[in-house]
Amino acid sequence: MAKADIDFEKELWDAANELRGAVSENNYKKYILPLVFVKHLSERYEVVREELKEQLNDPESDYYTTDKDEINYVLEDRDEYRSRNTFKIPETASWQYLKDNAEQDDIKVKVDDAFDVIQELLTGYNPQLVNILPRIFVRSELSPKQTGGIINLLSHPKFSEKENPESDILGRIYEYYIGRFAMAEGSGAGQFFTPGSIVRLLVELLEPYKGRIFDPACGSGGMFVQSLKFIKEHGGNKKDIAIYGQEMTAQTLRLCLMNLMLRDLSFDIKLGNSLLDDKFPNLKADYIIANPPFNVSNWHPEDLPDGDPRLFGPKEEFTTDGSANYMWMQTFWHHLSDTGTAGIVMANGAMTSNNKGEKNVRQHMVDNSMIDAIVRLPDKLFLTTGIPACLFILSKNRDGKDGTHRERNNEILFLDASKMGTMASRKLRVFTDEDIQRISETYHKWRNMPGEDYLDIEGFSKAATIAEVQKQDYKLTPGIYVGTEAEEDDGIPFEEKMKSLKAQLLEQFEKGEELKKKIVANFDLI
Repeated sequence: MAKADIDFEKELWDAANELRGAVSENNYKKYILPLVFVKHLSERYEVVREELKEQLNDPESDYYTTDKDEINYVLEDRDEYRSRNTFKIPETASWQYLKDNAEQDDIKVKVDDAFDVIQELLTGYNPQLVNILPRIFVRSELSPKQTGGIINLLSHPKFSEKENPESDILGRIYEYYIGRFAMAEGSGAGQFFTPGSIVRLLVELLEPYKGRIFDPACGSGGMFVQSLKFIKEHGGNKKDIAIYGQEMTAQTLRLCLMNLMLRDLSFDIKLGNSLLDDKFPNLKADYIIANPPFNVSNWHPEDLPDGDPRLFGPKEEFTTDGSANYMWMQTFWHHLSDTGTAGIVMANGAMTSNNKGEKNVRQHMVDNSMIDAIVRLPDKLFLTTGIPACLFILSKNRDGKDGTHRERNNEILFLDASKMGTMASRKLRVFTDEDIQRISETYHKWRNMPGEDYLDIEGFSKAATIAEVQKQDYKLTPGIYVGTEAEEDDGIPFEEKMKSLKAQLLEQFEKGEELKKKIVANFDLI
């Protein structure tokens, strides 16, 4: 990492730490991220206004005029800004105005008032954007000095999109903060954050160049942003993708909507529980990239309508209240287009679970050639859970008729990446670029035409037949097939196992003490 990047990150975290004492770390994002977003809208407006001025003064431009009234009319025309994918921001809602007033005692009021003005613009443009910028500063414990301090720190030239055109600087800041806030928040962050290296791996595996991308558990939108980066890196056009998502937490939905607007992406994101209230019943997506919450119990499958079109069979046979993992799988499959592919992060337990409502679904998926590949992931990839995880790749293009991929209906590719990754800190492992390349290239060699380049690698990859998987009682643990020891993983984090073992041991000690007393008492009777 370059020195400049380290300074960049340190200063960003210093800005967040202005909140210390008044706000708990897990609430930093509530205050910092809306300000980053407002700064982006304000800077974007200024850039577009300057572009319009140049065109109005350029004799070569269609906009050229010397009429002062005409110039003023164009510069004040809201529609001109909307056609250029931005908003005309009134002066009292501009970042410059907030910066000029950062030392004032009423800066908290001014920030909330600016939020109100911009919120009205957003809602007028798209009703889905309601309540993105609620009034939160006046009623917070933050002092005016702390509020002004954040504004001043975020006003540094190196954090400016105007000063750093084409660098997605505010998008990078937003992404950095989401990651850091997830680290600060710990276990509560899993609802909105998937670590970047896992998202990058999924995107490299699926290669979403163009078409409809759907994430029914979209969190803060990381899967979409990484898809955009992939498209840019491969010379594609973001106008070739349409983004759809669903998120069940209102605050996280706000993060996602801001994240997507920072990147000027078109999207349709809705609030709701995807399992019980599918907001896109007719959507067929070319790519589904998702990290749904693991092992959700008590999710009330009894509330599903009889004959729900997502289910592979009767709901009593194909769901269980003990875990929603395989309801997610059925949801993903239902939403794939005729040639679509889904990449899903899933708890390891899903590879071997024997509960009827889960195993029935897994068996159906294997027998009907729905599973393209399984990737076992190493531990410590997540900040938010110790549960070991894997990737399920589901595909509807396994017949080879799309002209890009070979016919592989009778195979499943198993990849064991459990020994890969590098420890970025004591608690967190990340995939390097080389790791991501090795895994994705192996999958592509196996999947793509003509397919002759692919070779099984002992201990890492194996193209197993459907019959081999059926013979293994439908277990999908890669270790069984690639030639390493097949570990049975119950999906329970080490820390939880230790607590349980300690409780069991203490209970046994107590019983031992009671037994000892009884023996001594019996001796006294003799």
